[in-house]
Amino acid sequence: MSESLSGVRDCVKTPWFAATVVAGSVFLACLGCGGNDAPRLYCGAGIRPPVEELAREFGERHGVTIEVDYAGSEVLLGRIKLTGQGDLYMPGDRHYIEQAEEAGLIAAEKTKDVCYFVPVILVSKECPHDIQSLDDLKNPELNIGLGDPKACAVGRKTIKLLEANGIDKDDLNVVTLALTVNDLGNQVALGSLDAAIVWDAVAQRFSDKTVTVKIPRAKNIISTVPIAVLKSSKHPELAEQFVEFVTSERGTEVFRKHHFTTSLDD
Repeated sequence: MSESLSGVRDCVKTPWFAATVVAGSVFLACLGCGGNDAPRLYCGAGIRPPVEELAREFGERHGVTIEVDYAGSEVLLGRIKLTGQGDLYMPGDRHYIEQAEEAGLIAAEKTKDVCYFVPVILVSKECPHDIQSLDDLKNPELNIGLGDPKACAVGRKTIKLLEANGIDKDDLNVVTLALTVNDLGNQVALGSLDAAIVWDAVAQRFSDKTVTVKIPRAKNIISTVPIAVLKSSKHPELAEQFVEFVTSERGTEVFRKHHFTTSLDD
């Protein structure tokens, strides 16, 4: 690994870097707020395709515009804490809702599970090495990408997944810590990474230039994707209606269309 790339990795791992990302993203988000009183949803970046479709359809039905802020789940939680604004929170893992509940940010009994994120190994078709399992990622000749656990749900879940399978992150040649799962998928598709651990639905978006390696259920750790109404909501009734819509039969249909896992019995 080059000295410059190593320096970037060291920088990304530092606490002040994560804090700077959160603070900067809050500033940019507030620039777009102005006096707009539209309902705001904070949504994990990996959930964007079905949420975009459902937010548009819901808006057309109710004559409103749902403003959606897409980013890593941890980054979004930081924005909610710092701004004290917003109506809905939909992170990539239930852990972040629990953190938000502990901080007193979630309206009581206003949380529902939507779908599941199943970790998979996304491999570039240009990768010259055989990758069939998590253990294969320890090959020092591979350029591996992981999500930043201080920024996104897939990063935090990946650390737990590796630990559960007896793999130390430091045993991997990690050249990228990405702020979102979408960034990882893009880099694998472009060939700048040999492999990365991403969500199953995200992997499907890059299937033309990548190969997806499934992780056996017994060795995997699956994330539950929830949605919750925030205590700060200025539109609580509308927010609750959106939760019901996303978790309805129509919502499930849209998530399945975008290759999301909606039942662990599948």
